[in-house]
Amino acid sequence: MTIRKILIVDDSPTDRHILLNILTKGGYQVGVVECGEDGVVMVRETRPDLVLMDVVMPGLNGFQATRMLARDKATKNIPVILCTTKGQPTDKIWGLRQGARDYITKPIVAEELLRKISKLN
Repeated sequence: MTIRKILIVDDSPTDRHILLNILTKGGYQVGVVECGEDGVVMVRETRPDLVLMDVVMPGLNGFQATRMLARDKATKNIPVILCTTKGQPTDKIWGLRQGARDYITKPIVAEELLRKISKLN
């Protein structure tokens, strides 16, 4: 699978801006939503190649949204990378158990993010 289209799901305007900048400079087509509920809907409607999902969001958090996507036959093959401030080993283990393919902690380092994305190609 070649990753071209990425959806960012993050409630922080600053983090959305940083991720959008990194990804557009990397040549990716990028969509952005601000909450887990909208993220699940947008993934189902647009079928991105990858989802970058924040964890700490009001309403449906990133763990819950990732679990929903991973359990849905229509979206289970779309990889999710959790991008979050939650950096404890137990957070990472829990995130991967919810169906995430990878986990990266904020602040995002561009080279690390792009490397993780290229590993999925």
